[in-house]
Amino acid sequence: MRKIAILTALAVVTFAGANAAGALTLTSPDIKPGGKIADEQEYNGAGWGCSGGNVSPALNWSGAPKGTKSFALSVYDPDAPTGSGFWHWWMVNIPADATGLPKGAGSGKGLPEGALQGRNDYSETSYGGPCPPPGKPHHYVFTIYALDIDKFPADASQSPAVFGFNANAHALAKATLTGTHKR
Repeated sequence: MRKIAILTALAVVTFAGANAAGALTLTSPDIKPGGKIADEQEYNGAGWGCSGGNVSPALNWSGAPKGTKSFALSVYDPDAPTGSGFWHWWMVNIPADATGLPKGAGSGKGLPEGALQGRNDYSETSYGGPCPPPGKPHHYVFTIYALDIDKFPADASQSPAVFGFNANAHALAKATLTGTHKR
């Protein structure tokens, strides 16, 4: 009986270690976990009071699960004073063999072939950087979704909520990276 308990415990530890080692991860050379997002990434659109560079950060991911057919990416501010947060970026149809995006990809340059940017809450189909109201820092959650579909069932004009619904409905795995920004 003792041998069975030891073998069972060993199998559980081995499986858990293998599972953790293969987990989807998201990193950035431009944003450290929990760190301040640079002014270079801050939004600069008219009417919002921010004057950053609006340059999307470089992002890298690894550990996609077997069966991944494409990726989706989002950036969300849960602290926005809207009652429902604020979506800063959606990108879908990122090919399954992609492992990252270069700095500035949110402008439309350097996107993987077939990738589609969705409408954000600035009503733009591109990256829209942080631009919180003056005061406390806001959290910006970058999420990469490993999806079980080749082509995302949405077009660029659909709301960020539709992108979120479909990304979660088709996610095999997801990983997040959170940075902060304040003015």
